[in-house]
Amino acid sequence: MVLGTSSGAGKSLMTAALCRVLKRRGEQPLPFKGQNMSNNAWVDTDGLEMAYSQAMQAWAAGLEPSCAMNPVLLKPRGDSSSEVIHNGRSVGTAQAEHYYRDWFKPGWQAIRGGLDALQQHWPQGRLVLEGAGSPVEVNLQHRDLTNLRLALFLKANCLLVADIERGGVFAQIVGTMNLLRPVERPLIKGILINRFRGRRELFDEGRTWLEDNTGVPVLGVMPWLNELFPPEDSLDLLERKPSRGAVDLEIAVLRLPSLSNFSDLDPLEAETSLRLRWVEPGEDLGQPDAVILPGSKQTLRDLHALRTSGLEQQLRSYADHGGNVLAICGGMQMLGELLEDPDDLEGGEGTGPWQGVGLLPINTRFGGSKTLQQRIVQARWPEDTALKGFELHHGQTWADPSLQELCAESGLGWWTTSAAGGDIVGTYLHGLLDNGPWRRHWLNSLRQRKGLSPLSTERQHHADHRNQLLERLANAFEEHVNLEPLLS
Repeated sequence: MVLGTSSGAGKSLMTAALCRVLKRRGEQPLPFKGQNMSNNAWVDTDGLEMAYSQAMQAWAAGLEPSCAMNPVLLKPRGDSSSEVIHNGRSVGTAQAEHYYRDWFKPGWQAIRGGLDALQQHWPQGRLVLEGAGSPVEVNLQHRDLTNLRLALFLKANCLLVADIERGGVFAQIVGTMNLLRPVERPLIKGILINRFRGRRELFDEGRTWLEDNTGVPVLGVMPWLNELFPPEDSLDLLERKPSRGAVDLEIAVLRLPSLSNFSDLDPLEAETSLRLRWVEPGEDLGQPDAVILPGSKQTLRDLHALRTSGLEQQLRSYADHGGNVLAICGGMQMLGELLEDPDDLEGGEGTGPWQGVGLLPINTRFGGSKTLQQRIVQARWPEDTALKGFELHHGQTWADPSLQELCAESGLGWWTTSAAGGDIVGTYLHGLLDNGPWRRHWLNSLRQRKGLSPLSTERQHHADHRNQLLERLANAFEEHVNLEPLLS
């Protein structure tokens, strides 16, 4: 089990690295996080929902993602409540103050069910568990679902990860160890120092001090990695600051309060010819080459933020002057003309209906069961090309008959050209930009407007790039970490 001294210590990536290293050694690692809180989600082949970080760990392990790897997913709604996903399906809404009272027992049952499913399917596999936040939040330990309760239940060998970049690494580690109960301390088999800058021998004295004062070996010092990896939650976007010189294109991404499925943008982060600029309510949109509205967990709440901050008017003005807009899922719903939410699913103020931005002649009504499915379809625009992705949304959307379908299969998205000549595109297909040929055709349409030469459209799926990153991560892990005390 990979534990952390805090949220953001690097547990998700270290777990992915461990999975890839074990796979290289001929084992079958089984990634598992009992409970995750994230709006960055994935839909597995059975149409069940799970956290994207566990999907990434599954790919690192050479497996197809399965919701059994993340049996409890909490999706924050922005009002001290969360949608509760058990075994891939929505089972209700939890208020923060009553979560442990109402959801602890069902959550533990879901976690046990996920473990059973993995171990039955891969009886020779080795579970690689990821903890959540800190394992020693003393006010929550009696209702811990996914850290030490699980480690004790499975008698897991635990690796404690601490982030030296944020400072106070000795206090992080010693404080965590001191707050462990006597029955828990023997579970910690090693310490990992993460995100170290400079020569590792400069930490030799600190390493010795930690081992002397905790009785636990420091198994490795992982260097600062300059690669961009998928973050687990939207706060990590603040740390994604690639050093990039002159670029051809600038794409503005609207970072609204209920941002979700931001991993849709990872393929653009990997394009060296462009820069993504994240724009929050209250900031100036400027004149980028394109604007992207990503998905939203609370579409109407984000529409309100867009409207009251002045960003909506900026977006309309941008489109009126020929700007290009790409909107995904909730972002597309906001671009429409009318939104209805009779079941109060999307955080709207008042009773509705609500006027959308009005850049696409579509109407959306929220309600009914959530649409969850993987899709393989054929794009019609900007070129005929195959697409892989998934749907994850509430509600149904109807388009004006004159609006052009984005795909040969109806209802997945639409596009139009504004009076000023800009392309306005909306889609329900998460993972659209993962498709290399489609992404490059879309970027080339932007480049053509600037008189730039086109990029090659012979581009692999982003999964190949992600796999290369995981390989480099595993290489660094093998070089800098001694796994033997964990595996014995």
